[in-house]
Parts: sequence; structure tokens; C-alpha cells
Amino acid sequence: MNENLFTPFMTPTLLGLPAVVPIILFPTLLFPTSKHLISNRLITTQQNLIQLIMKQMMMIHNAKGQTWSLMLMSLIIFIATTNLLGLLPHSFTPTTQLSMNLAMAIPLWAGTVITGLRFKTKNSLAHFLPQGTPTPLIPMLVVIETISLFIQPMALAVRLTANITAGHLLMHLIGSATLALLTTSFLATLLTLVLLLLLTILEMAVALIQAYVFTLLVSLYLHDNT
Repeated sequence: MNENLFTPFMTPTLLGLPAVVPIILFPTLLFPTSKHLISNRLITTQQNLIQLIMKQMMMIHNAKGQTWSLMLMSLIIFIATTNLLGLLPHSFTPTTQLSMNLAMAIPLWAGTVITGLRFKTKNSLAHFLPQGTPTPLIPMLVVIETISLFIQPMALAVRLTANITAGHLLMHLIGSATLALLTTSFLATLLTLVLLLLLTILEMAVALIQAYVFTLLVSLYLHDNT
């Protein structure tokens, strides 16, 4: 166990150089493309799961919104695999870095907003002023809606960062407690070990759920602007 609680969140280096790029590119190796006419069971399962998620996510979109299907599926696969790989011992989770999550959220959010302003200008501008607003409240509501619009990418990034970071910190603390109790009480050690196993299962679920939530919110922003 690392003495510093926040050491696992530090950017790893290799020969003095940041190793973030190889870590980010590594999940792509887990989804091979079959070169044969008949795929094996692993690739077939992956393809069926991807098609199921794509069908659920693209159901609400029109033809223009469905052109984003490849980007959204790549996004959810990348976040999910990165979160799951980060649960391995002595590994690094890029999604615990707010800068990286902002780098994903801001371009996608900006793309949806620009798409709406380009193809549905009136409807996009109408979001700044709800119908039936009293005249004295118009300036205040326009400011509030503008602020809420620009907070969306920050909310996306902070939500993902906070959930993944909190889970890792909790696992680190319970793991440290398990090692500390190992020499004092076998029963307490067993109980904390069971709690750690249950928390690990919960974190695996959270890793997948947060990937789905992040992508679903981007999909909803896109739906509102197409």
C-alpha cells in the first residue's frame, strides 16, 4: 500500500516521460477486429453488446443525430474500459483526472451546441427563455439559462471524476484498514475483507454506470440540438 493516499492519482512516468498516452491507448487492444468470415465467441459477444447499447442510445435520435453513433459508442467503450482497468492493482485511471474529463466533455458539448445553433437556431435560442416568462424576469432568466448551459460540460467532467475518485479512495482506505487489522483481529480482518470485496463489485458497477451516464447525457444534449 502506498503511504500517500493520493499517490495512485499521480500521473505515472516512464523514463522520466508521462505514460498517459500509452495508458489511454491500451483499452483499444481489448477490442480486436476479426479478419475471418465467422468471428469467435468473444468478438461476437462484444459486437452484440455494442449493438444493443447503440440501439438503446440512438432510439431517440433523428437521422442527423444518428450520425454521432460511432463517436458515442467509442466514448462509452473508452470510458468503461478505462474505469475497469483502473480497478486493477498498481494501475492508473485516467478518468480520475479532471483535465482529461474536461478534454472529453467540452468538445462534445460544444459540438452539440454548435450543431443546434447551425441547424435549429430558433429552437436553440428559445431554450434561453421559457415560454410564458413574465417580462420583468426575462433578463434574469436569460442569464440563469446561459450559466446553466455553460455549466453542463463542467458537470459532466466533475461527476465522472468525483465518482471514480471517491470509489478508489474508499477502496484504498478499506484495504489499508484490512492490512492494519491483520495482526490484531482475525475476525475484524475477515469482515473488512468481505466489505472490500463487496465494494470492489460495487465499483465495477459504478465504472460501467458512470460511462453510460456520461455518454447518455452527451446524447441528450445532442437530442436537444438536432
